[in-house]
Amino acid sequence: MADVLAVISGKGGTGKTSLCAAIASCMAMEGLRVLCIDLDVGLRNLDIALGMSDIAVIPFTAVMRGEYSLQQASAHPTIANLSMLTAPVTERAEDIDEAAFAALIGEARTQYDWILLDAPAGVGTLFRLAVRCADEAVVVTLAGPAAQRDAARAAELMLLERSIPARLIVNRASPRMFARMHATVDDVMDGVGLPLIGVVPDDASVTLAAAEGKPLVQYTFRGAALASLHIAQRLLGRRVPLMKI
Repeated sequence: MADVLAVISGKGGTGKTSLCAAIASCMAMEGLRVLCIDLDVGLRNLDIALGMSDIAVIPFTAVMRGEYSLQQASAHPTIANLSMLTAPVTERAEDIDEAAFAALIGEARTQYDWILLDAPAGVGTLFRLAVRCADEAVVVTLAGPAAQRDAARAAELMLLERSIPARLIVNRASPRMFARMHATVDDVMDGVGLPLIGVVPDDASVTLAAAEGKPLVQYTFRGAALASLHIAQRLLGRRVPLMKI
């Protein structure tokens, strides 16, 4: 049975979707069967981060309605074992049938090893849906005080919705930024109130890989890509030292 991971953030612009794609890619490259589901209805971007923007990707709502089978989930063209369902463009978040989505996740659990839910930023309807269906969560934040506050609020509401294991990813970190803030990663952990699972350096390769239509981990194995691999390995229960930023 698959583990279901909700990837959430308190606000937009934290790099949550890019991290979701990179972690999923690393898991698949480790030989696991992985399904990514973009839950950001109307603002989908996971296909870009996965290097699948030129492929016709099936919306998860079409599978829910029985128009396609789960076996027809769009397979990644260059990473074996990795599949994706995208978010619909013309439907509203409020109209998503929660029971039908839960049934889709239940079916997917029998066919994959990991299911990653790329929840929309904020704490709206589909944030709550992702949390209700997940076994665990990662909260992605930047180091700034506004991002920390939003991440802390998202974590609080997530745990009120459902008490699941949750860990923190500090994204786009740089020594210069922390020095100017007179802060450390420990301060961010304290501010959000979650244990740390990874620190990801600020890395232009994330943007450059997307511009070239490639998954980050097939563009480079340094920087953010290596940090994403380490996070994936920790999620799989391996002991991996934190990357030095």
